[in-house]
Amino acid sequence: MCRNIRTLYNYDPPSTVDDIEAAALQYVRKVSGFRKPAAINRAAFEHAVAEIAGATAALLNSLQTSAPPRDRASEIAKARARNAKRFGAS
Repeated sequence: MCRNIRTLYNYDPPSTVDDIEAAALQYVRKVSGFRKPAAINRAAFEHAVAEIAGATAALLNSLQTSAPPRDRASEIAKARARNAKRFGAS
C-alpha cells in the first residue's frame, strides 16, 4: 500500500513510539489523500493518527514469535542490495 510504512515487529531494539506514530501518520495520509489537512479537518486527521498508533502499539505488544529478533542495520543492508540488483548501482 505505502512504501514508507515499514515492518515494525520483531526488531532489536524494538520499535519506538515515534516509529509507530510515523507509520500511523503515513497510513492516514495515504488513506485520506491529504499530506496536510485543512484546518477544518485537522482534528479528525490527528484523532485518526492517534487511534491507529494506539491500535498498532496494541497489536505489536500482543504478537508472539519464536523467531529471533531482526537487526535493523542488516535488514537495511539487504534492502539496499535488493535495490542495487533491481535498479543498478548508483
